[in-house]
Amino acid sequence: MQESGEMYLETIYILLKKSDSVRSIDVANEMGFSKPSVSRGLGILRDGGYVNVDENGYLSLTDAGNEYAEKIYNRHTVLTKLLVSIGVDEKTAAEDACRMEHVISDESVNKIQIALKKEAV
Repeated sequence: MQESGEMYLETIYILLKKSDSVRSIDVANEMGFSKPSVSRGLGILRDGGYVNVDENGYLSLTDAGNEYAEKIYNRHTVLTKLLVSIGVDEKTAAEDACRMEHVISDESVNKIQIALKKEAV
């Protein structure tokens, strides 16, 4: 999946954690993208089996979409915690983590999680 698709899934996931109902306009507003761009991206995700859109335009994640979104969101939070733990301010850490989350391997994320847990003990 391309980075943009991952960003859409993560955004939908976060919005659904905050609200029971999410529409494409909410995604567009959250991401600062145009409605046509979001509609195109959501169409690709729907065709890929990651997102459902009901008759009223409300979005939901399929099981596959939710699993993928959780993975990306977890990467984001782990990388943000890592960067903050080494002294990066929270805003910069979150912005950098957003870019890094799309290219880092599962192995590296897992090792970072282990290291952060050891540090917390």
